[in-house]
Amino acid sequence: MNEPTTAHNRQPTGEGSQGCRRVLLKLSGEALMGDQSHGIKPEVLDYLAGEIRAVTAAGVETGLVVGAGNIFRGMAGSASGMDRSTADNMGMLATVINALALHDALERHGVAARVLSALAMPTVCEPFSRQKAFHHLAKGRVVIFAAGTGNPYFTTDTAAMLRALEIRADLVCKATRVDGVYDQDPLRNPNAVRFDHLSFQEVLSRQLKVMDSAAISLAMDNAMPIMVFDMMVAGNMRQAVSGKQVGTLIS
Repeated sequence: MNEPTTAHNRQPTGEGSQGCRRVLLKLSGEALMGDQSHGIKPEVLDYLAGEIRAVTAAGVETGLVVGAGNIFRGMAGSASGMDRSTADNMGMLATVINALALHDALERHGVAARVLSALAMPTVCEPFSRQKAFHHLAKGRVVIFAAGTGNPYFTTDTAAMLRALEIRADLVCKATRVDGVYDQDPLRNPNAVRFDHLSFQEVLSRQLKVMDSAAISLAMDNAMPIMVFDMMVAGNMRQAVSGKQVGTLIS
């Protein structure tokens, strides 16, 4: 199936908006650990699958990018002396493991899903192409984009923004363990102040650790809004895509 030929205009996000037709959900690899120090916790997979099922049940086409910090982080490997390209390739492969785990959880919860990998590995998943992504989204399947951009030196934040733009998403949902963006780490400073809304330029100038600067710059250049919210509050994901502000909106 080819890319839709009709114009796709992003819906406004916030009070009174009509919600989203298509979203890209960004999850960190650490989100899959739960209270473990590493790896994947099955209960977290089941919870996330249920939250995503509520989004798809509302008719929202859903793409998903997951990191690999629960298994291997390329920058950490590079910092310890490993060749950066090699380390990043290992990190991209680790995202495929997480993608397959999420795929399995979604299918077990009755949600059709497909894994599209930027690194070709046809025995376990499909290779990425925009045409395949549009086809699966049109069929109501969750598309899990694995292996980052397929290139070293790019994070999964940048991969998420790139895929969101490629599939013409209305919104990037950055699911975290806190209820939005703060001026300081709220887990370390109880006096940290939460923002309801930020501009892309404010995120860059304040050096707020929302997504890396390449991802924020891509979003700014292409007017792609980002909603940052607490994924562990049941229903937040569904509310975010329906146009309700449940965290910090960056636009």
